[in-house]
Amino acid sequence: MKNYLTKIKTQNPLIHNITNVVAANFSANGLLAIGASPLMSAAIEEMDEVPRISQALVINIGTLMGKEVAAMVLAGKTANEVGIPVVLDPVGVGATTFRKQTVATLLKEVNFAAIRGNAGEIATIADVHWQAKGVDAGAGDADLAKIAQVVAQKYRCVAMISGATDYLSDGQRQAQIHNGTPLLPKITASGCLLSAICGAFLSVAQPEDYFHAMLEAATTYAIAGELAAQGLNPNQHGQFYIHLLDQLASITPQQILQYKRISL
Repeated sequence: MKNYLTKIKTQNPLIHNITNVVAANFSANGLLAIGASPLMSAAIEEMDEVPRISQALVINIGTLMGKEVAAMVLAGKTANEVGIPVVLDPVGVGATTFRKQTVATLLKEVNFAAIRGNAGEIATIADVHWQAKGVDAGAGDADLAKIAQVVAQKYRCVAMISGATDYLSDGQRQAQIHNGTPLLPKITASGCLLSAICGAFLSVAQPEDYFHAMLEAATTYAIAGELAAQGLNPNQHGQFYIHLLDQLASITPQQILQYKRISL
């Protein structure tokens, strides 16, 4: 752990999000909770400007509308030009032809520092057979650690598969995070918020440390989920939603070191 959380709270980085309508409010509040500053903008008319004042860009394809794809490409290219990290969240990429084409375009036109999704989404990008429904993770028997490594190598990024166990790879190194709670997938946009938080952690890291930044981001989020779930029954989804924001605001580097369960 390199204590990127403290850097976020000290530096208050501006994180540009092109995200879906379901996730926008939750992602913005989650970023505020950890000490970052959210900027939610998808207007193509300002995609040559907003990344220039931001410290990271998060692209989420959850609800594609209008000129959003062109806006994502332009924002991504601008972010690459000014040298800020870009995160891709390929929500439901395997669900429709349009989503597959959108992600293919983004991967061709933009250099991503990180790609984060569930097993079904990252398996689709890796061209590995996986049974998924819509935006759900689905099921399969492929090696998730290997899938993450394949995507990381192909796109020269850090790839993360989120789930009961999180799998990370930068193509060479691999890690598994065993923290978390079954309540996380019970609230909408929990994965989208994680992608936004990954953007915040990357924004305060150097490119050579992006693997560690993603590792700390995912660990912090999973532990916050564990702490938020304490004392709740499995049906208290609404309470968990609120508690998660509270834990993200109060979690400390000491708690991360105390509760982390990581395999390298």
